Amino acid sequence: MKKYTERLYNGIIKENPTFVLMLGMCPTLAVTTGAMNGLGMGLSTTVVLVLANLLISAFRKVIPNGVRMPAYIVIVASLVTIVEFIMKAYTQDLAEQLGVYIPLIVVNCIILGRAESYASKNEVLPSIFDGIGMGLGFTLGLTCIGIVREILGAGQLFGHQILSLSWFTPITIFVMAPGAFLVLAVLVAVMNIVRSKMEAKGKPLAKPSGCLTGDCSGCGQADLCTGKSGVQETVAAADPQADKEGK
Repeated sequence: MKKYTERLYNGIIKENPTFVLMLGMCPTLAVTTGAMNGLGMGLSTTVVLVLANLLISAFRKVIPNGVRMPAYIVIVASLVTIVEFIMKAYTQDLAEQLGVYIPLIVVNCIILGRAESYASKNEVLPSIFDGIGMGLGFTLGLTCIGIVREILGAGQLFGHQILSLSWFTPITIFVMAPGAFLVLAVLVAVMNIVRSKMEAKGKPLAKPSGCLTGDCSGCGQADLCTGKSGVQETVAAADPQADKEGK
């Protein structure tokens, strides 16, 4: 059970796609004009991410290595099409608000990144929890940005007016493109401050590692994708002295 909760923690805190890895910036900046849009985009991506991890993990031994990326894209595209049809049938207003960004989930680097770095090398159940963790982390990021932008830009929260327009003047820049960059920058800065304070207290938050961060030496799956020699070469490149001592 600890392994599964670790995957959830990894996606929500340690390697949060929005605030730590800075992945999926296109929908993050484009659709978060409101909290509901951010929540809807995050949850739809989560559904695709979980199902894609499930299928890719289940078929990881069947998919030929030479065509794995095209195979992943076909799987993800099929799932996105299903999710898009369901959203248009039951949440038509939200689907219209998100527009073209629903089909663009197909090329979301979070989904393809987790498929390549985790689901293709691990069992089905851990891969599902990895997808849930990453999806919830992405949803949290988009929803937080959407909440801040909606409150400051319109005085609303999830479409409900919470700040009276008799005394509050909406800051319209926050519902425009520059507002997305400003809010994202502030929230990332806040997370960095929290990380620094935790380190000062001797309780540091774990730093991201692995395929999506380019840290092969810190990835527990490195031997599976590069072979033992690949790991040794990576470690040797990072610390030549350690390599000499090992010899």
